[in-house]
Amino acid sequence: MASAGAVEVEQTVRAVLVDVLGLGEEQVAGFDDSTELFGAIPELDSMAVAGLLTEIEERLGIWIEDDEFEAEMLETFGNLLVFTRNKALQ
Repeated sequence: MASAGAVEVEQTVRAVLVDVLGLGEEQVAGFDDSTELFGAIPELDSMAVAGLLTEIEERLGIWIEDDEFEAEMLETFGNLLVFTRNKALQ
């Protein structure tokens, strides 16, 4: 069972994907850990990455250092969630 904090982080990440990338709420609600993101969703291109990460930082009150960012964290929704939860809940 996920903690309340983990659930809040997931809801925030989903909301950012909807708001920043303009994805449909139903589409994002269907994302699971294995849903591919970067390279699979046209809206998430290299130009959108900075906006996505900045919005996650602002909404969760975290700071993502340049050396922490790895392309793998955007490969799947699960990878993005794990990274974001680790930052927000530490």
